[in-house]
Amino acid sequence: MSNNRPILIIEDNPDDEALTLRAFGKHGIRNPMVVAHDGIEALEYLFGAGSQPAVLPAVVLLDLKLPRMDGLEVLRRIRADERTALLPVVVLTTSREDLDVQQAYRLGANSYIRKPVDYERFLQAINLIGQYWLALNETVDAKVGSAY
Repeated sequence: MSNNRPILIIEDNPDDEALTLRAFGKHGIRNPMVVAHDGIEALEYLFGAGSQPAVLPAVVLLDLKLPRMDGLEVLRRIRADERTALLPVVVLTTSREDLDVQQAYRLGANSYIRKPVDYERFLQAINLIGQYWLALNETVDAKVGSAY
């Protein structure tokens, strides 16, 4: 993939984290990976004093069921800040609740994907996410504060 910006993975389950990282590697996606294990850690990565990234992630993969701050609140805060308002956010979760899907889209999610439980389907989903968001999708300037 030509886009070398990091991918921010917000995931509290160590097994799902490892599977996601393995799936990206298996499909040749070599972007740097940043993992936040809860909503607070994710926001600290994006907005924290002294640790704010010079370049925003190419895409955020956001789980909904997170400790300390749930994914919907993380999404709400990402969209509320002009620096990250246009940041691509893909909800990648096990939640099958229709209300979660509705709320995620109302809050500005770019996509909502239920994590496949089958390993091969999960690999395929991650490959498609990578192909679309890293190779095909056009984004605004990646520097914090520039076009955001």
